[in-house]
Amino acid sequence: MNRRDFIKVAVAGFGTVLSSGAAINMLNTKSVPETAPIAEAAPQAADGKQNVVVITGSPHKAGTSALLADKFIEGVQQNGHHVFRFNAAFEDIHPCRACNACNRNGKCILNDAIEQKLMPELLKADIIVLITPLYYYGMSTQLKTVLDRFYSHVRSFDGKKSLLLTTAYNSANWTFEALVEHYQTLVKYMQWHDLGMVLGYGCGSRYSIERSDFPNQALKLGQSIK
Repeated sequence: MNRRDFIKVAVAGFGTVLSSGAAINMLNTKSVPETAPIAEAAPQAADGKQNVVVITGSPHKAGTSALLADKFIEGVQQNGHHVFRFNAAFEDIHPCRACNACNRNGKCILNDAIEQKLMPELLKADIIVLITPLYYYGMSTQLKTVLDRFYSHVRSFDGKKSLLLTTAYNSANWTFEALVEHYQTLVKYMQWHDLGMVLGYGCGSRYSIERSDFPNQALKLGQSIK
């Protein structure tokens, strides 16, 4: 599947269960055309623990989604798993140029933090965690920049597990619809196994999220990683 074909992959029949800030999603079981067979999940570390890569997309070091990241990581580390955190907004990263020099399975010509620091961790990861504030009903530019660079090793990520944690000022029940649909489409195309979501409605400030249940939901989701 080339890049033009990728954008033609549509979401069909996804079921989404939304509650007061958390969602567990069941994906449509229809096959994805023109993709490799679903690969087995990456092997765990030699000590039997999971390799968890957390990618954040907020330009606020102490923002609302940063708090979800902190609490999720706290929960994961309580079970002794290995965590690598990549704060995309504070790294030297560059968008994919669509040059195809990598041929979808090789070194990217952009020798930045994604290539040097993040990609080696992603390739050995068992779990990939995407954390972002909601910007214009989608993920942040910083996180999307990272995802676009997955192209250089796209089929190497088959079979991994994933999660989404996000926050938004809005509290309407449709607030996260576009982002959730994007994430579910990504899960389907990348052949990931979704482990769940935390959707932080009505979190327009650090004050508001600290007084909500969403940090606790993130902590529990991290603790659920076995």
